[in-house]
Amino acid sequence: MVTVADLGILREVREDGDTVTVVITPTYSGCPAMREIGHDLRRRLQEAGYQDVTVRTELSPPWTTDWITREGRRKLAAAGIAPPDPAARLTPGPVPLTLTQAPSAVTCPRCGSERTRETSRFSGTACKALRWCEQCLEPFEHVKEI
Repeated sequence: MVTVADLGILREVREDGDTVTVVITPTYSGCPAMREIGHDLRRRLQEAGYQDVTVRTELSPPWTTDWITREGRRKLAAAGIAPPDPAARLTPGPVPLTLTQAPSAVTCPRCGSERTRETSRFSGTACKALRWCEQCLEPFEHVKEI
């Protein structure tokens, strides 16, 4: 489905002979998948013939949903997960603390309707929210804009 390159998690790959260094950045600093992603990258590169593989995690600059590729957004939608809007659409700078916030329109990845509502701020992972489509009546996940 979606690769670490599609999601913008894979930041850099450096090859020096039989040595490979891979740099990854988590979608958020507490992402529990990073250890498994690192193990999988190391295993696959070793299977490809690289014996000396280093996987480094870098937190700076922090990951942003703008790093998700166009193909990654397409794949997320095809899997029934609403991709995030580009962060450029969000208001830059400090966000004022308010008691209510106008919800942004999130398009249903199944039927394309914007008549959706958030049912839970968190879904299977902290970087996704659970939404429900009022048109096709299907639940779906939405990757939150960061």
